[in-house]
Amino acid sequence: MSDVDTTPAATAAPATAQVGVAGLAVMGRNLARNLAHHGYAVALYNRTQTRTDDLVAQYGSEGTFVPSTSLEEFVTSLERPRRIIIMVQAGAPTDAVIDALVPLLEEGDIVVDGGNAHYEDTRRREAALREHGLHFVGAGISGGEEGALNGPSIMPGGSREAYAALGPILEDISAKYDGEPCCAYMGTDGAGHFVKMIHNGIEYADMQFISEAYDVLRAAGMAPTEIAGVFQEWNTGDLDSYLIEITSEVLAHVDAETGKPLVDVVVDAAEQKGTGRWTVQTALELGVPVNAIAESVFARSTSGHPELRAAARAALSGPTGEPVKVDMGELVDDVRDALWASKVVAYSQGLDQIRTASQAYGWDVDIAEVAKIWRAGCIIRARLLERIRSEYAAQNLVTLLAAPSVSADLATAQDGWRRVVAHAVAAGLPVPGFSAALAYYDTVRAERLPAALLQGLRDFFGAHTYRRIDREGAFHTDWSGDRGEIPMR
Repeated sequence: MSDVDTTPAATAAPATAQVGVAGLAVMGRNLARNLAHHGYAVALYNRTQTRTDDLVAQYGSEGTFVPSTSLEEFVTSLERPRRIIIMVQAGAPTDAVIDALVPLLEEGDIVVDGGNAHYEDTRRREAALREHGLHFVGAGISGGEEGALNGPSIMPGGSREAYAALGPILEDISAKYDGEPCCAYMGTDGAGHFVKMIHNGIEYADMQFISEAYDVLRAAGMAPTEIAGVFQEWNTGDLDSYLIEITSEVLAHVDAETGKPLVDVVVDAAEQKGTGRWTVQTALELGVPVNAIAESVFARSTSGHPELRAAARAALSGPTGEPVKVDMGELVDDVRDALWASKVVAYSQGLDQIRTASQAYGWDVDIAEVAKIWRAGCIIRARLLERIRSEYAAQNLVTLLAAPSVSADLATAQDGWRRVVAHAVAAGLPVPGFSAALAYYDTVRAERLPAALLQGLRDFFGAHTYRRIDREGAFHTDWSGDRGEIPMR
């Protein structure tokens, strides 16, 4: 037997790349360019060779790229420990790339999934690769194609050993807020992708609230361009955020073909890719109340059912539809309060879900760090996040709503918030997001809830028992007999 190692790693040219990107669609291409802009030699691989060739042809002058024509060549070109970022479609395509990579890698190499994977898939993959002596990192990356190129918010999860080798690179290419990287270690296995999932759930809610604010103002008689000005003004205060900023731009945009506001020629059916739905599904599994986020997901689902909506329009009646006479200045102020307060509730619900999952899975996620890395680069970046970071860093909060500065401002905003919901209901305007957020606010602050009656009903028809406020234990009333109370344990 020959003593010469003939594996690809031994026969190919010496490794020259510090990090590799597999999957060169828009996000992968821009992430590779971002890495190159920061001085890293980047190995490139895409199943369709033309994407690799096009990237090098168009952007080769931006940095050092090491293109490959095969996965074997790609792996060989990387320094040890190999750092490979997969940027392909979530699900089966990701599994296919991982399965092809594993036989080519060596102990200690790091595989990163930068897509929007379900965190349970990430947990499964991390455990499987660990059996091979490999590190698997699920990294949530937010900011869209612009963020991938110029600095995203990055939420990596995996082993601390993997983060020690990979983290400095990710922190380097991430967005910066006051010089601090918007990237931090989230926790083991699926923690990073879980945090990214919740980020997207909050994003769903935020956009729903914004849309409801627009709808209320539009129904009151304001034109899209006027509302654009309102959002532009709001973006200079507590509502300052990326989504508020781009809302102003979208509302101000005029369709070139028709001369109408763009918002009037776009079909009113919102699409979704699944992360919002996962947020709600996971919340149900964990028993975490996220009704404001859930309503934003259901609102998109309702908008996308034209047959249902057509049948309901033909059969159902409501208010006349005439604009309700209001003081426009007061309404604008009230809508601003409703929007800010609802946004706070969505953040509170999402962060509570992260806290609960962290306890369930042993991730030890630092909520202050989550808020910190969301301050720039990501879609939900907002002025509010610095306050959230500060409040969580100062104390161990059960809920964001209990933070002193937040609860004080909610108290100030609640009257306007309530007026907006009442106004919308009277006018027949659907505001499921505002309403659900307000209902959550009132539910969690209530001294006593009607759940006591629910337990009585459950005990009546199913002998599910109930607890009493005046002594320990579980009890059942003999509803079909003498209705005496029976201690159960």
